[in-house]
Amino acid sequence: MLDDLKNLNLGDLLKQAQSMQGQVQQMQEELARKTVTADAGAGMVQATVNGRMELVGLKIDKTKIDTGDTEMMEDVIIAAVTAAQKRAADSMKQEMQKIAGQMGLPPGLLG
Repeated sequence: MLDDLKNLNLGDLLKQAQSMQGQVQQMQEELARKTVTADAGAGMVQATVNGRMELVGLKIDKTKIDTGDTEMMEDVIIAAVTAAQKRAADSMKQEMQKIAGQMGLPPGLLG
């Protein structure tokens, strides 16, 4: 280990850190462009979010809803959005862990 420290070049370490930072930033941008969809209420509502957890789409199956029951509809919409956000977060975490592994970083460091 002492030999490793002797051969340590601060400039090389900084270059490697900058490269890793760039790779992580690029991956985050790519993941932000991906979308994830989930449904709730047996397909009554379908929500789509992007990698930034922003709601980018919402579909309501008019054949499966009771337009008079707004409380139920609100609950189903919230459930669909929450499920889509969770799927997107899980997907991003998996991708970041994969990138960390490729960079030789400990699991969980980037996610």
